[in-house]
Amino acid sequence: MINFKAYAESTGKNALELAKICEKIAIKEDVNIIICPQFMDIPVIARKVKIPVFAQHIDPIEPGAFTGHISAFSIKEAGAKGTLLNHSEKKMIFDSLSLCISMAKKYSLITVCCERDVTRACAIAQLKPDFIAIEPPELIGGDLSVSTAKPTLISDGVKACGKIPLLVGAGIKTAEDVRRALKLGAKGVLLASGVVKASDKEKAILELISGMK
Repeated sequence: MINFKAYAESTGKNALELAKICEKIAIKEDVNIIICPQFMDIPVIARKVKIPVFAQHIDPIEPGAFTGHISAFSIKEAGAKGTLLNHSEKKMIFDSLSLCISMAKKYSLITVCCERDVTRACAIAQLKPDFIAIEPPELIGGDLSVSTAKPTLISDGVKACGKIPLLVGAGIKTAEDVRRALKLGAKGVLLASGVVKASDKEKAILELISGMK
């Protein structure tokens, strides 16, 4: 899962270009790649690529008089297949998160809920999202990966989440980072700058995918 965030390198035309790179690699290498562009880019990208497009967030609202908010209905209409929730850069209170998961299910959207540690991930597991992603915020965008710096966070997270698949993120940049995460029980990785800010984005993605083989 690649979070485009709000980087200039993954906005507008650049977002579509990166989405097409991801699609090409996903098909050629037979791997699952999910992309999370900004809201404004979802409709264009969802029409142009066949890989899953997710929103970066939704608000706990139904369609109505909610100026400036993002509804599950709106991202579904835009072509998104799911949404990230509770990212460390877009934190939510527990009750709002619970409502968003319910609304996403109503509109057949896949949910990936982020948390910073095992205790909080265990609490979120009670809400039954489709995936849980553990990302220690102090490692996000850094040079040290979670699979190297905090391997027990992954193995303990797998146990805490039970049947809910675990993704891990923060500092994931190399094949070895991915390989270690999967060996510890994670089902995939969530990353952003390691791809989006790379000078050769295709090479960066291929490097990460090699850790899955």
